Amino acid sequence: MVTPRAAAHAYDLSGGRLCLDFANTVSNRGTDAPVDHLVSYSDLLAWAGQADAAAPALTRELSKRAAAQPSAARDALARAIVVREALYRVFRAIAGEHRPRPADMAVLNEQVASAFARSRLAASGDGFVLKVEASAHDLTSPLGPVMKSAIDLLTSSDAGRIRACAADTCEWLFLDTTKNRTRRWCDMKVCGNRAKVRRFRSR
Repeated sequence: MVTPRAAAHAYDLSGGRLCLDFANTVSNRGTDAPVDHLVSYSDLLAWAGQADAAAPALTRELSKRAAAQPSAARDALARAIVVREALYRVFRAIAGEHRPRPADMAVLNEQVASAFARSRLAASGDGFVLKVEASAHDLTSPLGPVMKSAIDLLTSSDAGRIRACAADTCEWLFLDTTKNRTRRWCDMKVCGNRAKVRRFRSR
């Protein structure tokens, strides 16, 4: 059973990709008491704002719509959680060099069409990028940039750099960008230091 978080949360964005940061909105996955940081639609908007998945003006409009349509907001949050968990399991499987489950891939494939339906080409530097436009008329639209990030990652060579934190109690995901692909911790200052302390005490 996942325990709700106790108060307003400052989200950790150390995954290296938007989709990994979204999958990491549950803390202590490797324990018997994981903590979910998305327990309300407001939490989803707070994460989207902190992660730059939605502009402030958009989150304000979505917040107003959610207040006017609480049942739809609950449904949107429930959908976001389903997508998040499928993303986590797919990325976790890749990190463990396993094939993702077809059921999880099916969940993600259901989101592909909506993500691309909101996409448009935009000039960027000397070239062009495909941007996902979130909509104030759709409470699930913060998932669009997340899915675009997931599609980009899963269809690139960087997919082989997806890792899960070596801390048994953590299991957060991150992109290992080190030259030798030797990164073990989601955050050296947190899980890495805890491991050092445990090794020191064991000696």
